[in-house]
Amino acid sequence: MKTVPSLTTRSIPKTLFTFALPILLGNVLQSVNGSINAIWIGKYLGAAALTGANNSNIVIFLLLGAVLGITMASTILIAQHVGAQRFAEAKRVTGTSATFFFGLSLLFSIGGFFAAPHILNWMGTPTDALDYGVSYLRVMFVALPASYAFFFVNGALRGAGDSKTPFRFLVMSVTLDILLNPLFIFGFGPVPGLGIAGSALATLVSQSLSLAAILRHVYKERNPLAIHRGEGHLLRIDWQIIRSLVVKGIPMGLQMIVLSSSMVLFLRVVNRFGSDTAAAFAADMQLWTYVQMPALALGAAVSSMAAQNIGAKQWHRVADIAKYGVLFNFLLTGVPVLLIYLGEGLAISVFLPANSPALEIAVHMNRIILWSYPLFGISMVLSGVVRAAGAVMAPLFILLISLLIVRTPLAEYGYGHWGADGVWWSFSVSAIVAALLSATYYLAGSWRSASMRVGAAA
Repeated sequence: MKTVPSLTTRSIPKTLFTFALPILLGNVLQSVNGSINAIWIGKYLGAAALTGANNSNIVIFLLLGAVLGITMASTILIAQHVGAQRFAEAKRVTGTSATFFFGLSLLFSIGGFFAAPHILNWMGTPTDALDYGVSYLRVMFVALPASYAFFFVNGALRGAGDSKTPFRFLVMSVTLDILLNPLFIFGFGPVPGLGIAGSALATLVSQSLSLAAILRHVYKERNPLAIHRGEGHLLRIDWQIIRSLVVKGIPMGLQMIVLSSSMVLFLRVVNRFGSDTAAAFAADMQLWTYVQMPALALGAAVSSMAAQNIGAKQWHRVADIAKYGVLFNFLLTGVPVLLIYLGEGLAISVFLPANSPALEIAVHMNRIILWSYPLFGISMVLSGVVRAAGAVMAPLFILLISLLIVRTPLAEYGYGHWGADGVWWSFSVSAIVAALLSATYYLAGSWRSASMRVGAAA
C-alpha cells in the first residue's frame, strides 16, 4: 500500500510552498484553459457569445455551492484523520462522501438542464447573448457529475497530503479541453461544428476521460483511500459522517453560493450598461482569475496542512501555517497585479475584438478593482485555516457581510449616483471589509475550540 506524505513534521514554509505549488499550477492551467476557450468564443463567435458563456459559468458555480461545500468538508475530515494516523476512518469518510456527493451533483445536473433558460432570463442576460448562454449552459449541466466527481477525487487526495497526483491528471484534462475546443466549435471532417455548445462538450469529454484515468491510477497505486473489492460497504451512507458533512459542509457550500450570488447580483447591475460593458467585465474576469489564483491555491493548501496538524495536535504549527500563508499571498498575488497594470491594455485585447468599445471600458474598470485582490487573499488564507478546525460559520458571515450587505447595496447605490465607477468601487470596498473581518476573527482565537466531529459546535 502506498504511503501518503505527512504535512505535520516538515519545514512549514518549504512544505506549504511545495504543497501549494501544484495547486497553483493547476489553477493556472484551468485559467489558461478558460482563457483560451474565451478567446475562441469571444474572437470568433462574438461579444454576445462571450457574455452568454460567462453568465453560464457563474450559474454553474452558484448552483453547486452546497455540493462543493460537502467536498471541502470531506477533504478536511480526511486530512484530520490522516494527520492522526486514522486511515480506516479516512477511507470511511471517502466512501460515504463520494456516494452522497455524486447523488447531489446528479440532481443539480438534471434540474439545471431544464431550468437553464429561466435562470439566464432572471439574471438579466442581454437578449443577444441569451441563446448562446442557454446552449452552453445545458451542456455544462450534462457535464456536471463527471466534472465535479473529478474535483472530489482531487480534493480527497489533497486531504491525504498529495497535491502532485491531482495536478498530473489536471494537465491531462486541460490539454484535452484545449485540443477539443476548436474541433467541437468549428468541426473538422466527420465532426460537426457545434458552435458555443461545442466548447461545453469539450469540457464534458475531457473531464470524463480524466476522471477515469485518475481513478485507474488510484487503484493501480493502491492508495490508502481506494475502496477495493469486498469493501463496497464503505460506499453505503454512514449517517454519522453525513451529519458532519452536512453540518459543516452546508455553511462552506453556502460560502460558495454567497460568492456566486454576489457575482450574479453584480452582473445584473453590469448588464444594465449593455453588451459592451458586460463583455468588458467578462474579459476583465479572465484576468482577475489569474490574480486570485495564488490566494485560492494557498487557501486550499493551508486548509489541508492545518487540518492534518490539528489532527496531530500540533497547534503551534497551525499558527505558523497561517503566518506564512498570508506572507506568500502578498508575494504571489502582487506579481500578477503588477504585470497586468504594466500591460493591461495588451492583456485585455486578447479577449476582445480589435477596436471594440469594450476595450477602453475594461481597462478603466481594471484600474479601480485590481489592486484590492491581495486583500481578498488575506480572507481566503485565514478562512482556510479556521475552516480546518471546523469553524465554518464565521467565514460564512464574513462573506455575507462583505459581499451581500456591503458590495451588492453599494453597487446598486453607485449605479444610481455615480454610474459605472460607483459600481466598480463597490467591488474594492467589499475586499477591504472581508480582509478586516477575517483578520479580526482569526486573531480573536475562538475558532480553536471548534471541531469537525459529529455534533460539535461550529
